[in-house]
Amino acid sequence: MSTLENENRTVVLAYSGGLDTSCILVWLIEQNYEVIAYMANIGQDEDFDSAKEKALKFGAKDFVCLDLRKEFVEDYIYPAIQANAIYEDRYLLGTSLARPCITKGLIKVAFDKNAAYISHGATGKGNDQVRFELCAYALKPDIKVVSPWKIPEFYDRFKGRTDLFNYAAAHGIPLPVTPKNPWSMDANLLHISYESGILEKPECPAPDNIYQMTSNPSDWPDTGDLIKIEFKKGTPISVKNLNGQELYSDSLEIMNYLNKIGKTHGIGRIDIVENRFVGMKSRGIYETPGGTILYHAHLDIELLTMDREVRKIKQSLIPRYSEIIYNGFWFSPEADFLREIITKSQENVDGSVTLLVFKGNVYIKARESIKSLYNETLVSMDVKGDYEPSDAAGFIKINAVRLRENYIQRGSKF
Repeated sequence: MSTLENENRTVVLAYSGGLDTSCILVWLIEQNYEVIAYMANIGQDEDFDSAKEKALKFGAKDFVCLDLRKEFVEDYIYPAIQANAIYEDRYLLGTSLARPCITKGLIKVAFDKNAAYISHGATGKGNDQVRFELCAYALKPDIKVVSPWKIPEFYDRFKGRTDLFNYAAAHGIPLPVTPKNPWSMDANLLHISYESGILEKPECPAPDNIYQMTSNPSDWPDTGDLIKIEFKKGTPISVKNLNGQELYSDSLEIMNYLNKIGKTHGIGRIDIVENRFVGMKSRGIYETPGGTILYHAHLDIELLTMDREVRKIKQSLIPRYSEIIYNGFWFSPEADFLREIITKSQENVDGSVTLLVFKGNVYIKARESIKSLYNETLVSMDVKGDYEPSDAAGFIKINAVRLRENYIQRGSKF
């Protein structure tokens, strides 16, 4: 018996049913792999039954779909909200947070099905290849990865999307995109991203019809939604619409409702150029409606309830933490360490924030908390309280010491 016949050739493919993974599924079978198509339901608008039918039709040995929506919200999105995680000042990490969640499911299926390999359709130029594989090796160090876009036999054969379209047509693979609209999309409960095609030219505006999770300005209503979001230890526990009295407390329902409100009012749409981990700049368009609302609400309740110096230290760590997430190190020791610190910082972040969602903006209107550090008597201009104004003179003089010394050393600026 040959070595090939003895070898475990079972591979779990992170399958989307799109152009790349549809072609990769057929290509893997051509390379004598037994393919298990795996999908993770993390809130994307997907016909999973049709995807299963399609995968099995074109040769997959099995199809597994895991419902990870609640896990995605509670174990990935909410910790990012607690952190105020944001990459390069604008990106709320929708894809970056989804990849470790998807990969954890991928490795679970590999364990359950005794698969020696996993595979994915991420390109050799992007961040996702790094995220998938770093997460996979952190969870199962002996796993083998088949990454077609890094294999010369594959990328020499498929030099671009046109070759993939031709291959799909030759094998009768139906696809949801056409060469006329070739941009790629990645959607989940937190966001949707768009890249590739005409979007690779940063000077070209995106077409108005590309957007799916936010409405265009011409469609924004003239009446806003006043909502109240309740937090416990920095985590959203309820959202209430003060106009219609709708109330949601389930984590999945909270995200879905805020996405709905955010879509109506065009919240969280950005068009940016970012720095990929692999060393190049790329243009990405993102829609993060519910996540943007939560980001602003959490910032506000945190400032009300958290000690100033604790927050300074916490916020000084967030650019690095966001970079760790973006680069694919979710399951790293440094990420675990930072999450412990962030969780500790959220112990008193309880309370509610009232905000108006209206015409592309989130307006904070009010906030309250039984753990508030705001002392109305202390801060009032009408009440002296326990504060002695004359003490401020010494405070100012002490802080001016270095400024005066700098003048002595440097001289006048006039």
